[in-house]
Amino acid sequence: MTEILALIPARGGSKGIPRKNIRTFAGYPLVAWSIAAGLQAKSVSRVIVSTDDEEIAAVAREYGADVPFMRPRELAQDRTTDLPVFEHALKWLEDTEAYKPGIVVQLRPTSPIRPMDCVDGAVRILAEHPDADSVRGVVPAAQNPYKMWRFNGYEKPMKPLLEVEGITEPYNAPRQILPPAYWQTGHIDAIRTSTITSKQSLTGSVVYPLVIDPRYTVDIDTLADWQKYEALVYSGLEMVTPDSKLRRPLPGKIELIICDFDGVLTDNRVWTDQDGREMVAAFRSDSFRIGELREKGVDVMILSSEVNHAVAARAKKMGVEAIHGVGLQDKGRALRQVLEQKDIKAENVVYVGNDLNDLPCFEIAGWSVAVADAYPEVMRAADYVLSRPGGYGALRELCDLILKKTSA
Repeated sequence: MTEILALIPARGGSKGIPRKNIRTFAGYPLVAWSIAAGLQAKSVSRVIVSTDDEEIAAVAREYGADVPFMRPRELAQDRTTDLPVFEHALKWLEDTEAYKPGIVVQLRPTSPIRPMDCVDGAVRILAEHPDADSVRGVVPAAQNPYKMWRFNGYEKPMKPLLEVEGITEPYNAPRQILPPAYWQTGHIDAIRTSTITSKQSLTGSVVYPLVIDPRYTVDIDTLADWQKYEALVYSGLEMVTPDSKLRRPLPGKIELIICDFDGVLTDNRVWTDQDGREMVAAFRSDSFRIGELREKGVDVMILSSEVNHAVAARAKKMGVEAIHGVGLQDKGRALRQVLEQKDIKAENVVYVGNDLNDLPCFEIAGWSVAVADAYPEVMRAADYVLSRPGGYGALRELCDLILKKTSA
């Protein structure tokens, strides 16, 4: 049986995003997402992280990867290409352990969002084509290269980047008649070891495609990328995750939305005057579409652990029922009582929370939702994470989402 090694290059000297490989991405160190892809693949025999950094090595081991060697500093520079990193790893493994895999899978940490069958799919294609040197993940190109130009200086005329046999002036042609083009991604490369050792290449000359759904296209270079793609993790897209939790889709039937109060309908802050009276701030538009939900058979209520007149007052203004003063450890029990009294099945309930005491309700409800500024443990446990923080339109966003789904 062919030994298949998943190799994850993760150096410590990232300049664009310092300490990028161990920075928390959607609740886990970035490198943990690629480690999970290797560990959860049925075809992979071993997962190794190649790093020059002791802290990255420790995190990699914590998440289940093997780090049998430290990469030499000279192979961890800004301009270091992938090939010498892989040559070093394979030579060290053969010389030290007499270990020589037949296939090496590259899993780049900067493309953490992968389809469930990404790794096994690439290995399968390589196995089915004996002529293949490698398989590379690709997506349909967002911009057609036949409509691109090149020039040497702004004072010089342009020339087409590419020509197409049989099509005059492809840059003026309809997109539909141009050859399809694909963009290589960082999700997956499956490479025969002989391609690396004998051809001194990470691709070789015969490269087969693994076509990936463009929704998974992720390449993190900047902090703006980071925030954008963290939101994608919580969008309901099925993907490999470090905890292998399959996020449930929005239930087909919804009868009740239950919201925590502080941190969901407020921004979790409280103002206290000299007499001890407390005030909170809420988002007026959170209640704007509750009437439309009721018309579709979806009710809304508040479940809060706080004993605060503001909860009752805000609930009355919104026109929703409120249960408050529930003990911090009793929200799960209170939710079960509500469902029993209303004769509603748990799978038809959406629960929205932000803090650790909401987690028991997440386990009960058919769909668990976290606000954008929820605690990391809560976001990890959620089936969906909103783009709006608590107190700034989180409930309104959820109402819009549910109304859109029920109207489809």
